[in-house]
Amino acid sequence: MTVRAIHAVNTARPTLEGAGVHLSRAIGFGDPGECDPFLLLDDFRSDEPDDYLAGFPWHPHRGIETITYVLKGDVEHQDSLGNKGVISSGDMQWMTAGSGIVHQEMPQGSTAGSMHGFQLWANLPAAHKMTEPKYQDVKAEDVPVIEREDGSVVRVLCGIVQGVEGPVRDIVAEPEYLDVTLPPHAAFVHPTPAGHTVLGYVIEGAGRFGPLEDDIAADGTLPEPPMLGDRTLVRYADGDEVGISAGDAGVRFLLISGKPLGEAIAWRGPIVMNTQDELREAYRELHEGTFIKHG
Repeated sequence: MTVRAIHAVNTARPTLEGAGVHLSRAIGFGDPGECDPFLLLDDFRSDEPDDYLAGFPWHPHRGIETITYVLKGDVEHQDSLGNKGVISSGDMQWMTAGSGIVHQEMPQGSTAGSMHGFQLWANLPAAHKMTEPKYQDVKAEDVPVIEREDGSVVRVLCGIVQGVEGPVRDIVAEPEYLDVTLPPHAAFVHPTPAGHTVLGYVIEGAGRFGPLEDDIAADGTLPEPPMLGDRTLVRYADGDEVGISAGDAGVRFLLISGKPLGEAIAWRGPIVMNTQDELREAYRELHEGTFIKHG
């Protein structure tokens, strides 16, 4: 097995989004293809209601999937299909926008005023850009939880760990989405398909996610990996497994992977297509009221 080294590390940046939501953006700057098939990762953890209550009022999406995972609090949502509901603590919503949908997401927070969650955007390949919109709504109790002898806990939202498969399935990019908690000094080794994009995002504590690719000696000698903390994104080089070890206070992180699409990206706001002509057509339809292609 070839253990993946760290190709790049960055810290999530403070960003204002929606109607005035203060969040931290880990993916979504620079080259839109560098985390292919993933386009954006927003971290909207806050214990201050003024940071999030303005929410994300009605807006369109086309050509992508939006994946919302909530740790604390509630997010009320409704859309142009007539769907409405609440994403609560431990829940995930995997929305395939496909040919087009208009929706809103309004964070409500917990009774203590906390709103902790993440939204990930995954690109759709050209052949699926105009597919029928759909949802895979997952309640917290339906997420498999693996509790290991060393005290580690793995929530399998999508993908397979130790033969246990998560509830989100039939996604084109063959993604994996894990929520992993390691106690102090515990280790987590996990296979990842060679050629897939693999990302780690720290959400509590600190840990070592592997050696930096540029620091590996010519003879293959591996330096001690750096300790990485909260709101740090790791983008891995190629390989077929990752190895993470926790620091003195333990670590909790999201491990996300998927098969790159390798297609051109034309992206503006909440719509992602393959060409500028397709992007202009989408906005023209939005302006003329012909954006929604389904009943």
